[in-house]
Amino acid sequence: MAAAAMGEIEDKLAELRQTFRSGITKSVAWRKNQLMALMELVQDNEDKIFKALHQDLGKHPVEAYRDEIELIKKSAKYALSCLDKWMAPKKRRLPLLLFPASGEVVSEPFGVVLIFTAWNFPINLALEPLIGAIAAGNTVMLKPSELAVECASFLAETIPLYLDCKAIKVTNGGVDVCEQLLQQKWNKIFFTGSPRVGSIVMSAAAKHLTPVTLELGGKCPAILDTLSSPLDIKVTVKRIIGGKFASCNGQVCIAVDYILVEKKFAAALIESLKTTIKKFYGENPKDSKSISRIINEYRFERLRKLLEDPLVADAIVHGGLLDKENLFIEPTILLDPPLDAEIMTEEIFGPILPIITLNNIQESIEFINSRPKPLVIYAFTKDETFKKQIVSGTSSGSLIFNDTLVQQLCDVLPFGGVGQSGIGRYHGHYSFETFSHEKAIMRRSFFLELEPRYPPWNDFKMKFLRLAYDFDYFNLLLLLLGLKR
Repeated sequence: MAAAAMGEIEDKLAELRQTFRSGITKSVAWRKNQLMALMELVQDNEDKIFKALHQDLGKHPVEAYRDEIELIKKSAKYALSCLDKWMAPKKRRLPLLLFPASGEVVSEPFGVVLIFTAWNFPINLALEPLIGAIAAGNTVMLKPSELAVECASFLAETIPLYLDCKAIKVTNGGVDVCEQLLQQKWNKIFFTGSPRVGSIVMSAAAKHLTPVTLELGGKCPAILDTLSSPLDIKVTVKRIIGGKFASCNGQVCIAVDYILVEKKFAAALIESLKTTIKKFYGENPKDSKSISRIINEYRFERLRKLLEDPLVADAIVHGGLLDKENLFIEPTILLDPPLDAEIMTEEIFGPILPIITLNNIQESIEFINSRPKPLVIYAFTKDETFKKQIVSGTSSGSLIFNDTLVQQLCDVLPFGGVGQSGIGRYHGHYSFETFSHEKAIMRRSFFLELEPRYPPWNDFKMKFLRLAYDFDYFNLLLLLLGLKR
């Protein structure tokens, strides 16, 4: 069985390589046709996507449309509108010393790329990087997450009906298939998932010196500064709840992982959070159709164990209901759980929101810097001085002031991590760059030769080179005319 799977993978890979060598994917017409076909795929199959996402994760159609379908349509439209500009050679000004000469940078596709997707946004995280790979002119092997079974089946069945099946292929399977894929040589690997698996992918890629983009995660904090206006507080709490529970029920790499707030504001914050949770999900969130379910029993048990730590359980101030049969965990708030507990050292990836209190909100910078660099820092403040301190005093994949999750809507901003939260970035033009090699091209004539660049060496050539590397053309001219010693 494994041998048969390996043989199938090798056959697919051989066809992808052959297709790339044919040069068809390098044409602007092919790229645009595939992007338009991808948009049609999403448009024509909205209901099927809604159904698959509900079966896998319990996502409401509105949440599915917001976070998966419309994001893909938006990204594909943007890539189509910008593709000619992205593909055009970029002229570069060269030193006068090299006259006559010209230089430019040309973006060329890497070749055959492998894309591993994640289960929490199984449509978005498959098609978003695919848009960049197509726009850049690559052939693609797409490996959907086996945990989102219905979405993986949908992608495998539907993509060949719309996209060039000789250039874009889907391979489904479990860990064994992933291992077999990683044994092959690729020109680029794009992975979305956990840091643990990301390190495995990077190790496998290193054997072939394959470049990688790793979209990982981490513990994304929300800094909550003093907000004097009741309206500002109300908006802030809604955005925090939305950034934690309203997108795949916290199973998101950019979800708010914990809140940092001054101790004196904690009680009022908790009451506001409770009120907003009730407004969003009703008196009994378990009966709400607007909240996603946990992906599977393994993930459910992991979250249960986090909450069953006695010191963590004592920190629960809201929620805590668990329903294994329906894979449901109620939105849960913790107040000052132990900082050395697993819930505060590992990414939570679920509907549990710790609140960590500080004596002074300025301490939040040191708190964040004492931990691995997060994928995102959210900061709610009107204090411009404090904003500057956060910008200059912290490091993260991105930094969002006074909102949550909205960065993924912005094609002109890069999306990616730093350090343990990821390597590389994508979205918009950054996706095109991620799947492209920027090749330097320089053209010179046989006219005008710089003899001082060649042996035998002497003092005159040393003087010439010193002035040349300083681009000191006036003194170079004097040297050549014998007027400078």
